[in-house]
Amino acid sequence: MPVQTERNYLGDWLKFEADNHYSRDIVTVLAGSGADRALLTGMVLGRITKGTAASAAVAGNTGNGTITAAPAVGQAAKPGVYRVVCIEPAADAGKFAVEDPDGVLIGVATVGVEFTTHLTFTIADGAADFVAGDSFTITVAAGSGKVKQIDFAATDGSNAACGILLLDTTAPDGTDRSGVAIVRNAIVSDNGTTWPVGATENQKNAAIAQLKSAGILVRQGA
Repeated sequence: MPVQTERNYLGDWLKFEADNHYSRDIVTVLAGSGADRALLTGMVLGRITKGTAASAAVAGNTGNGTITAAPAVGQAAKPGVYRVVCIEPAADAGKFAVEDPDGVLIGVATVGVEFTTHLTFTIADGAADFVAGDSFTITVAAGSGKVKQIDFAATDGSNAACGILLLDTTAPDGTDRSGVAIVRNAIVSDNGTTWPVGATENQKNAAIAQLKSAGILVRQGA
């Protein structure tokens, strides 16, 4: 006789919420890509908060070197404008301070050497050497704000937990779909919450901490 596994229901994982007008939000589930995107009640969600990055030289630079036009966006990257400023000029070389959109120094980039903190890019030397104050900007676009099942390998922001899907929702291939999620002030059971296949305990614990920061408490064996 074949084994049958019963699906999750809302009551399997949602144990308490504040007034549902407060604890719940309408969310936009990202369209399927090549197939329908089927999300089930209890799935931990991630939100797309970041898009692609684009670089530009600041007008008035003395040096005519270049920077990677479309830096790769890392998990730690923030939406907004990064500043890359020459602080140590040198013949056919140089060093640049890299500040995130909040003005926090995240590292020093060396001409000709790949920089990999938050963003991945390389500054190339040009015929005219850089001077102190020469700079570039790197703009990380804001994401769509749409949700999908949390993806711990993603770099678009959906690697961080933002809530838990309330009811089964399917976004067809190529079409977004509205859904409802628990996003604040609730208690849920770990027995009914759903994670991506292969998620490690460390990844789950980090996401549970992110949910806690939103007021969603995950109780063991509740």
